[in-house]
Amino acid sequence: MKTNYYAVIMAGGVGSRFWPVSTKQFPKQFHDMLGTGETLIQKTYNRLTHLIPSKNILIATNEDYKDIVINQLPKLSSTQLLLEPAMRNTAPCILYSALKIYKENPDGVMIVAPSDHWIENEQEFIHNVETAFHFCTQNDALLTLGIKPSSPNTGYGYIQFNNTGSAIKNVKNFTEKPNLETAKHFIKSGDYLWNAGIFVWSVKSILNAFQEFLPTMFNLFNNGISLLNTSSETAFIENNYAKSENISIDFGIMEKASNVYVLPVDFGWNDLGTWGSLYHKLEKDSNKNAVSGAHVIFRDASNNIVKTQHGKRIVIQGLNDYIVVENNDVILICPKDKEQEIKEITSQVKSEFGENFV
Repeated sequence: MKTNYYAVIMAGGVGSRFWPVSTKQFPKQFHDMLGTGETLIQKTYNRLTHLIPSKNILIATNEDYKDIVINQLPKLSSTQLLLEPAMRNTAPCILYSALKIYKENPDGVMIVAPSDHWIENEQEFIHNVETAFHFCTQNDALLTLGIKPSSPNTGYGYIQFNNTGSAIKNVKNFTEKPNLETAKHFIKSGDYLWNAGIFVWSVKSILNAFQEFLPTMFNLFNNGISLLNTSSETAFIENNYAKSENISIDFGIMEKASNVYVLPVDFGWNDLGTWGSLYHKLEKDSNKNAVSGAHVIFRDASNNIVKTQHGKRIVIQGLNDYIVVENNDVILICPKDKEQEIKEITSQVKSEFGENFV
C-alpha cells in the first residue's frame, strides 16, 4: 500500500519575515533555524521518509533554488524536482505535482506539506498522516490537518468544523487571520482549528477538484500530461507555467469544494513564520532571553532573541523584548512587537542598499 503514498514538499517561498537571515538568494527553508544540525527542508524530508518511500517524495521549488536543494538533499533524482520558473502561489505547483503523480500511479495518494514548519512530536505526526492517507484512499475527500489551538493567535487562518463523534470532521468554513476578539471567540466555541496548510488527498480527487473549480488552469497543465515524466517536461513547464493563474489552493479549491474534511491534530506544530515564533521554540535563560549561534552577555535585558552567524560575541545592555539578528553585512535590531513590519523594512533596504541585501 505504501507504494501508493507520495509527498510534495513546497519549498519555493522567500520567507521575508525572517530577514536578514532569510533572503531571496537563500530562503529560510535552507537554514538550520533552530540549531538542530539539519535545515528545515532536511527535517521535513527526513520526517516524511518514515512513512513514504523516498523515491515518491517530490520537491516543488523555484528553479533558482535547484542547486541548493540538490546540495541539501543529495539522494534526490532530477525527476523528483518540480522547478517553478515563476512564482504562482500554491495551486499551480500542486496541480503540476498531482498530474506527475497521476501519470506514474493513478492510485496515488499524496500529502502536500510546507518545507519550513517545525513539528515536535514526529511519531504522532506520522500516525496522523497514516490516518489521513487511509481515509483518502477510501473516500473522495480533500483533507487538511487542523492544529488544535493553544491560544487565540491572530497570525493563523482558522478552520471551523462540524463537531461530530468521528475523528475526521466535515469542514464548515475557512476564515483568514482574524482580529484578537474574533480569535478569542473561535477558541471559546471549541469548533475551530488553526490552518496549518498541510493537505492529504488522492490524486484523482484533487484533479477532479481542479477540473471543477480551476478548469482553465487544469487544461493548461493537462495539455502537457504526455510530456510529464519525460525529457520534454522541462520545456513544457518553462513555456506554460507563468501563464497559470496566481492563486492559493485555499482560495482556488478548498473554500469552494463540498468534500472538504479536517483531522484535528496536536503534534507540537509551529509554522516558524516570524522571529517571534522562533523565539518560542528556542531555549531561554532565567530572564527569558533566547540565543542561537552567538555568545551573549545580557545585562539588565530580558525577553530578547539574538541570532548571529559564526558565534559572534555580543553584549546586550538594557534591552527588553527585542530581535537582534546578524547575517553577513546586515544587522537588524527591532522590537518584537514590530516584527510584522520587517517585510516593509526589506523594501526600504532594497531601495537604499540594493537587491543583494534582501
